[in-house]
Amino acid sequence: MGVVNVTPDSFSDGGRHFDPKAALQHARRLVDDGADILDVGGESSRPGAAPVAEAEELERILPVLKGLKDLPVSVDTRRPAVMRAALAEGASMINDIEALTAPGAMEAVAASGCAVCLMHKQGEPATMQRAPRYDDVVGEVEAFLRARVAACEGADIRRQRICVDPGFGFGKTLEHNLALLRALPALAALGVPLVAGWSRKSSLGAITGRPVGERLAASLAAALLAAQGGAKILRVHDVRETRDVLAVWSAVQAS
Repeated sequence: MGVVNVTPDSFSDGGRHFDPKAALQHARRLVDDGADILDVGGESSRPGAAPVAEAEELERILPVLKGLKDLPVSVDTRRPAVMRAALAEGASMINDIEALTAPGAMEAVAASGCAVCLMHKQGEPATMQRAPRYDDVVGEVEAFLRARVAACEGADIRRQRICVDPGFGFGKTLEHNLALLRALPALAALGVPLVAGWSRKSSLGAITGRPVGERLAASLAAALLAAQGGAKILRVHDVRETRDVLAVWSAVQAS
C-alpha cells in the first residue's frame, strides 16, 4: 500500500504532493514501483495535527481520485461524507483511523461493496502522543479490533471485506509499538488481514536517532518484521525498496 498524502503538513513528505498534479505523478510512480493499492489522504493524522474542515478535505482528494479511477485506491478518512464522496468516485477501500465509530460511517461503508480497514487508536491526533497508557496494550488492541470486526459483520459488512490495523504510533509509546509488533501473530488470529504501518514513524527515529528523511533502513526492517509476523498489507512510503526486501525474504521462504 503506497502512501499518497494530499496534505501540506504530513510528517513524512512535508507537503511535496499537496498539488493534485504532483499527487497524481507520485501515485503513478508508486504503482510503477510495485504498489498494489494507493492510500490517498487529505487530512494529516500525525501526532499534533489539527483537524481540517470537511469541505477542504474533499477539495484536496477529489481531483486525485478522479485521476486514479483505473487503479485500486484506498481513502484514508474518518468522515462519513468524505467516505461517500470517495466511494462515488470509485475508491476501493476506506481506511478509517476511527474504525467506523463516527455516526454514519458504518452505514456509508455498508451501503457499498468496498473493503474497509479498521484501525485502533487512543485519543485524538492533536494530543494522542502526550501520555498514552494501557494496562495491557496487546489485549486492549485485540479486544477493540475484535469488537469492531463483529460490529461490521452485524451491519452486513462481510468479513471478506475487512482488514485491521493495530495503529502503530496512534496513541502508543515506543514500548507499546514494539509489544504490538511482537504480537502480530496473535492479532492475525482475528481471522482478517492485518495492515501494518511503520514507515518513517517517530518510533523508528527514537530507536535509530535518525530524522524522518533518514529512516529508510529502519522502515524496511520494520516492514520485514511485520510481514514475518503475519501482516498482509504494508503501508509504506518507499514501495520499490520494500518490494525488494520482500522479494529476498520470499525467495528464501521458497527455497
